[in-house]
Amino acid sequence: MALVEMKVRGITLDPVSNMPIIILRDLENNKSLPIWIGIFEANAIASEMEKLSPPRPMTHDLLKNMIEGLKSKVKRIIVNDLRNNTFFAIIELEKNGANVSIDSRPSDAIALALRVKVPIMVSDEVIKKAKTIDMTQAGEGEQIIEDKEKLREWLDKLKPEDFGKYEM
Repeated sequence: MALVEMKVRGITLDPVSNMPIIILRDLENNKSLPIWIGIFEANAIASEMEKLSPPRPMTHDLLKNMIEGLKSKVKRIIVNDLRNNTFFAIIELEKNGANVSIDSRPSDAIALALRVKVPIMVSDEVIKKAKTIDMTQAGEGEQIIEDKEKLREWLDKLKPEDFGKYEM
C-alpha cells in the first residue's frame, strides 16, 4: 500500500450540513483530502492546533498518557480505507520492538497524531476513492480555518445546542 504524508491544513464547516470538516493536504500542496468529523473531535483537533491546555486531560490527552504510561510509542497514523462514505484509520504503535495496529476513526487518530507529533499518512487508494481536490485550482470557495484568530472565533461561537446536532 503506497502512502502519502499529509498535514492538517485546517478545519472548515460544511455549508449544507454544518458539520466540521478537517482538511488534510499533501506536503507538495497539490491535493487536499476533506474528512467530515464530529463536533467533539473537531474541538479536540482545534484545541491542539491552538495549543490550548485544559486543566485536566481530555480524551485524546488521556489516550496519549496511557500509551506513554504503558511504555509504548505511536509511530504514525494511517487513513487506510474509505467504504460507504466512511473513512477508516489505524494507529500504529510500537511496544517492546513489536508493531501493533489499532483500528480508529480518522478524527481520533488525527487528534492523537497532533498530540504526539507523528506523521499522518493516507493511502493512495483512499486519495483516489475520495477524488481529492486539486489545490492548484481550489481556493476561492474555500473557507478553511487556518489562522489562530479565526479558529478561536469558530470555537467561541459554538453553542451548547450545536452539540446535540451530531450523532456519533
